[in-house]
Amino acid sequence: MKILLTNDDGIMSEGLQVLVSVLEKEHEVWVVAPDRNRSAVSHSILMDIPLKIKKKAKRQYACSGVPVDCVVHGLRAILKGNPDCIISGINHGANLGTDILFSGTAAAARQGALYGIPSIALSLQSETGTYDFRHLADFVLKHLENILKLSERDVFVNINAMSPGPYERCVLTKPSRRTYNDGTEHFIAPDGQHYAFFKGGSIDTEDCEMGDYQALVRGDISLSRIHAQPLGLHFDEELWEALCIKP
Repeated sequence: MKILLTNDDGIMSEGLQVLVSVLEKEHEVWVVAPDRNRSAVSHSILMDIPLKIKKKAKRQYACSGVPVDCVVHGLRAILKGNPDCIISGINHGANLGTDILFSGTAAAARQGALYGIPSIALSLQSETGTYDFRHLADFVLKHLENILKLSERDVFVNINAMSPGPYERCVLTKPSRRTYNDGTEHFIAPDGQHYAFFKGGSIDTEDCEMGDYQALVRGDISLSRIHAQPLGLHFDEELWEALCIKP
């Protein structure tokens, strides 16, 4: 199978390189990944500056852009055609529920799904700060063909697991609703410039029996099928008429 790998932690990240070493045992693996950490860039794309692409190793390329850039230019300029699948990760840290909106890891898989290419986002959480990526990489290698059957046009698979493994169970989950208690810090420099810094806070996760967060807490591998396209809500026709919104 021909596989395009990318991530948002950067091409030299351990999670990506462990995944490469495992998958290339049985597959033709190509890597186009950011040349630096690009975490939490969401589905952005760099449109107004030229990107630098540098070959780092056999079938491995570093790109100065963000994860979606890596997918776009990887397909158009490096592979010059579609692979059998796209895998983004393994990310250092979970991407659960609402996190998916901000995640560069998930965005790369979403871009693949928008192109109609079976795509997977992989993330690993650690309570100790120490990551053992091999168990999750081995799981993907073993079950790759069946995991890809969960993906389709406009749908990618978001996978989360807790380090270190091994894992006894894999479950199909729903994205959890998460609320971020973030803040900002501001100060005025001597030159009068106003500076602002993002300050991350605690995260509250809504309890959900089939939630991806709950699966992670139990020590299971979580698989969620995620829509790549924005979904519009059905609107009540009677309410629409009553609102009387007209030009």
